[in-house]
Amino acid sequence: MSDFTPNIQAFCCHYTSQQTCVEGKAGLQADGFPATVTLNRAVCTGKLQVSSLLKAFEDGADGVYVVGCPEDKCHNLMGSQRAAKRVAAIKKALAELGVEPERIEMFHLERGFHPELVAVAREMDKRIRALGPSPLKGESK
Repeated sequence: MSDFTPNIQAFCCHYTSQQTCVEGKAGLQADGFPATVTLNRAVCTGKLQVSSLLKAFEDGADGVYVVGCPEDKCHNLMGSQRAAKRVAAIKKALAELGVEPERIEMFHLERGFHPELVAVAREMDKRIRALGPSPLKGESK
């Protein structure tokens, strides 16, 4: 699997990613952000629906993760808590389907650019490389 290049979709709260996005893709990669991760900004992760996260897998993602505000400091009060519950439900569903639940994760990070945002992207890249291609991709990808 050494030639495997993962497709990882990150859904990030506007507030936790706003400063990061100012740097642009080249700036992020210079900071060590993996090219395998695509940032998808959300007004609030609490607005993300289970269907949207599952669609990322359907569209070819090998891994998906959500970055929201800290649980007790969410800009929209409980948005990141709602997102965490949805991620947990998907983890459970994946396990029931015999798919590694580690393919989806929730992270709670502070606002603005932090090395932690790069660190979680690198963590997910390493994790998904170890797991290999998603069994949800099917034969068409």
